[in-house]
Amino acid sequence: MTGPRLALFDVDGTLVDSQSHIAGAMEAAFAAENLPAPRREAILSVVGLSLPLAIATLAPAQSEPARARMLDAYRETYFGLRVGTEASPLFPGARAALDALAGAPGVVLGIATGKSRRGLEAILAAHGLSQLFDTLQHADDHPSKPHPAMVLAALEETGVAPGAAVMIGDTKFDIEMGRAAGVRTLAVGWGYHPADRLAGADARIDGFGALPAALDRLWGGSA
Repeated sequence: MTGPRLALFDVDGTLVDSQSHIAGAMEAAFAAENLPAPRREAILSVVGLSLPLAIATLAPAQSEPARARMLDAYRETYFGLRVGTEASPLFPGARAALDALAGAPGVVLGIATGKSRRGLEAILAAHGLSQLFDTLQHADDHPSKPHPAMVLAALEETGVAPGAAVMIGDTKFDIEMGRAAGVRTLAVGWGYHPADRLAGADARIDGFGALPAALDRLWGGSA
């Protein structure tokens, strides 16, 4: 395949293991309204959605003002916790894989995340990753996943054709977003959605060591 190739990554559950950070902030959001916290499995099931949609999904019976207060409580708690290598560590092999891809000829890297700009920038800065990515798409500028807007914007910003892009993520929202944008999708098996929710992906890997070969296979086909 000629021309640039794009590897577009989700963040939470794909690059960083942020479940404790997210769960703690969500528990505080529910406590702010004197509500029992959801089970951790339920919290992880909505990771990838934009925060307002995630809270609405977990607390459908609450009023809009109540959800707005929960949103504020989540953000206050999230940014009060230490963002970085302890609260949200990189998954094993992530840094080496990103460094290798960033140095590969014709490969550009991007992010498509349900995090806010502030949350994304904090994570990238904490891990020293900011310089590796050519396009950063986040919830502040786009509808929630699985809407394809983030992927389409990344394609436009990098000048990569859909057939030369792969969306890499751990949730069905990532896979559905990529498919809606007309790009190939690669599920990772170490994240927050079980395998049966990732069945729509074009391929799946269970460790970062398998990423280069999987991308080569997917980039070799047409979307």
